[in-house]
Amino acid sequence: MAPRSSTKAAADAVAATVDVVDLTGKKVGSVDLPGEWFAGDVNIPVMHQVVTAQLAAARQGTHKTKTRAEVSGGGRKPWKQKGTGRARQGSTRSPQWIGGGVSHGRVPKDWSQRVNRKMRRSALRSALTDRLAGGNVIVVDRFAFDAPRTKDAVAAFDALGVGQNVLLVLADFDEAAVLSVRNLGAVHTLLVDQLNTHDVLLSDTVIFEEAAIGLIGTGTRSGDADIEVEIVTAEEDGQ
Repeated sequence: MAPRSSTKAAADAVAATVDVVDLTGKKVGSVDLPGEWFAGDVNIPVMHQVVTAQLAAARQGTHKTKTRAEVSGGGRKPWKQKGTGRARQGSTRSPQWIGGGVSHGRVPKDWSQRVNRKMRRSALRSALTDRLAGGNVIVVDRFAFDAPRTKDAVAAFDALGVGQNVLLVLADFDEAAVLSVRNLGAVHTLLVDQLNTHDVLLSDTVIFEEAAIGLIGTGTRSGDADIEVEIVTAEEDGQ
């Protein structure tokens, strides 16, 4: 029998068992954090390269300056070549003139950098491992409210004992939860399929919904399965 690869072994390993709490801070269970995402080596160079690429991809790249050929006007020589005592000029749109064109100026550019999937996963694994090692990972059973209310969200974060720079990772979109934390500048909310290295590193504390733990790195959220079932059911009803 061939030996198991270290990657497969890490994926099956359990990084840690953490308490699952409710929004009042009371323990309601426990959950195993997968070693695939929480027990890797903290690779700082990879995290730096992935975050740099992510920030570069966020640039619009629409900056544009006009050259002397693109600025309107300046078609006539401002004064004759000789006899005025002034320096010779061929156009009022030369770069040295106010209102003239820009030499070697910026043009539209695609700033994105190519980073392969393996590096992105490695960077996210490093970031999550670092947060867990610092004791900055909290798992709640469900982050939900009956109605959008910022006061309820503030009370929940106080009960969880978190301060500034909180990353809240939801298993699926919940309107009441998203609207409740929207006005809190210290809280950034993501769905689990949007989890990325940059936002993890910007946060001091990462709060996961329990259902989101098993969806890390899958590119899906908990509601995707329900949507698929509904589509299949509708097709069956049509038959």
